[in-house]
Amino acid sequence: MQTTQMLKGIIDGCILSIIHEGEVYGYELASKLDSYGFESFSEGTIYPILIRLQKDQLIQSILKKSTAGPKRKYYSLTEKGVEELAGFQKRWDHLSTTVNQILHKGE
Repeated sequence: MQTTQMLKGIIDGCILSIIHEGEVYGYELASKLDSYGFESFSEGTIYPILIRLQKDQLIQSILKKSTAGPKRKYYSLTEKGVEELAGFQKRWDHLSTTVNQILHKGE
């Protein structure tokens, strides 16, 4: 199984978690994901996810002036997004514990 297939269900929660830390714009989000080891996520990959998360009312955006060029769209979590992130964290904790028990049962 390729890493990209495994990440499809996980990346939304990771993006919500990063946005929860504070408002972020698309390029900044891509840079933060890269700093955590997700090198395969470019702006072109992230923007469709952001559009979907906004459509699902998990995030909201606001245009703000930029010191370097045109206005930037900054994203923040909605109340629904905070709730979804909390649910993701619980599901992830359970899933990662279960998978680790299976993978490391003999250790």
